[in-house]
Amino acid sequence: MKPLIIGIAGGTGSGKTTLTNSLLEKFDGQVGVIYHDNYYKRNDHLTYEQRCLLNYDAPEAFDNDLLVTHLKALIEGQTIETPVYDFADHNRSDETLIVEPQPIIILEGILIFAEPEIRDLCDIKLFVDTDADVRILRRLRRDVIERGRTIESVEAQYLTTVKPMHELHVEPSKRHVDMIIPEGVNVVALDMLFHRITGQIGTQANQS
Repeated sequence: MKPLIIGIAGGTGSGKTTLTNSLLEKFDGQVGVIYHDNYYKRNDHLTYEQRCLLNYDAPEAFDNDLLVTHLKALIEGQTIETPVYDFADHNRSDETLIVEPQPIIILEGILIFAEPEIRDLCDIKLFVDTDADVRILRRLRRDVIERGRTIESVEAQYLTTVKPMHELHVEPSKRHVDMIIPEGVNVVALDMLFHRITGQIGTQANQS
């Protein structure tokens, strides 16, 4: 059976991972997850200081060719090894994550719908729409506590790349989606989404 590919996009700190976790809980044992962040390009040739200055919010920061290859492999029923990105080091690590074929594959990332080839592989396209003030506060807390960044570095990155790239690439990608989900976990939107996913899984199972 061909897996149902669900793309989840939205600005930084919008609640994409919260939505992903809700789907993991609802469809326990039927979901594999790919995080677009893990497909940042390797930059071993640069120093740490140079890597800190890169624009990580532009489409060209990602190895999208590898991601497309991996998505197509999962669609064909093959197991993949996704790269793992080290946010503290601003570079891809030597680790990998095994993702096995599942009835549902979730692809999560801010820029997945800005890339036509990735977008076209998604059966359901979701955008988590959250107020910018809420998003920056969540990002600040996450990057300082979980990723070891300084408040000054988070502020500088937000103003120089995150905010302008959001306006240039992320926000316009909303026009390609099937459903906009306000504020991460919205009960009504979730019920509609769960119903649609259940229906499509059943349809694809009957066709296989």
